[in-house]
Amino acid sequence: MKKRVVVGLSGGVDSSVAAQLLIDQGYEVIGLFMKNWHDDTVTISDECPWLEDSNDALLVADKLGIPFQTVDLSEQYKERIVDYMFNEYENGRTPNPDVLCNREIKFDVFMKIALELGADYVATGHYCRKEEEIINGKTVYKLLAGKDPNKDQSYFLCQLSQEQLAKALFPIGEYLKPEVREIAAKNNLITAAKKDSQGLCFIGKVRLPEFLQQQLKPKKGIIYEVSKNNDVYNQSKPFFNDLDDELLWEATSVKYTPEMAKKVGEHNGAHYFTMGQRKGLNVGGTQEALFIIDTNVNDNAIYTGQGNMHPGLFRKTLLVQSHEIHWIREDLRLKNGEQMEVMARIRYRQPLQNATLHQTEKGLFVRFNEPQSAITEGQFVSWHINDELLGSGVISKL
Repeated sequence: MKKRVVVGLSGGVDSSVAAQLLIDQGYEVIGLFMKNWHDDTVTISDECPWLEDSNDALLVADKLGIPFQTVDLSEQYKERIVDYMFNEYENGRTPNPDVLCNREIKFDVFMKIALELGADYVATGHYCRKEEEIINGKTVYKLLAGKDPNKDQSYFLCQLSQEQLAKALFPIGEYLKPEVREIAAKNNLITAAKKDSQGLCFIGKVRLPEFLQQQLKPKKGIIYEVSKNNDVYNQSKPFFNDLDDELLWEATSVKYTPEMAKKVGEHNGAHYFTMGQRKGLNVGGTQEALFIIDTNVNDNAIYTGQGNMHPGLFRKTLLVQSHEIHWIREDLRLKNGEQMEVMARIRYRQPLQNATLHQTEKGLFVRFNEPQSAITEGQFVSWHINDELLGSGVISKL
């Protein structure tokens, strides 16, 4: 009896080749396209991305000779992703909708539909790998980086659970992107030369400021500039008897006030901006480019500093609140007082950095060996050992 796999056909080359490889491996394959968005007013006007993508997915399924249908998940997507995004931005945090889309839509809502169709597995076109190992008599699933170092997408799956991984397949994880395009071309798949999609997960090319302005009203505020020579950056580190207190001090960001800065411009709403952002400030006349070092949605103020080496951009330690700590490898979860040497990243494509995890009553501290630029509240930090992604958490602001 053939194992049945439902492939999330997105209309791109990666999921097309994932389906082809599964057929070659002897699986019974069904193609499903997820329609997650109806509102075309926030996409670039001369494109209708989901319609074009669904047509391409249909053509690929037809070429492969597999059943195909479209499932409309726009209601769940709005509720779980879009509303969450608006809420996070409104509260001054910067969410990562792609990570949430994988946890909440592809490997939850979509996976349940696939299992109802009698699927044994759900497959996607992610560049990552899965392994399993028997540990203490129990099957443990491991999420590994994709073989292509330029395309590794394991970070986007950093919130998956053991239950979700158990039912997931990542057929292209062992391939490099050029090899994937070669396979598509060899099999005459229409997506072989199609460009990679940009923009929000399954919405298409979205103008984020316009998208946010649909719900978050513009609100005039002041842009301040803080000098890199400000006294706040020259304070000596106190002596601590307790490591937890030291970590808390390191993870606490500077509390900026207008008295520490000078006014250099105006903005339309602090909730539209994020830590480390350079574009969109429209302030000229500075020796170096201005970077955002803090946003305050309560006071509707933006604080900036000149240059990408401004001390206000850097911090060595961050905190993940206890309720936002997620371990893929539950068997490795730390207890209070325990620590672990890892590699970590605070955003997709950032090279992995040496760090130490410290589990405390206050939460999980991630302490990097070197200060990191633009640690952003609401984004995900992921931690790894070698090729394996062990867990992740939402970055908090202190």
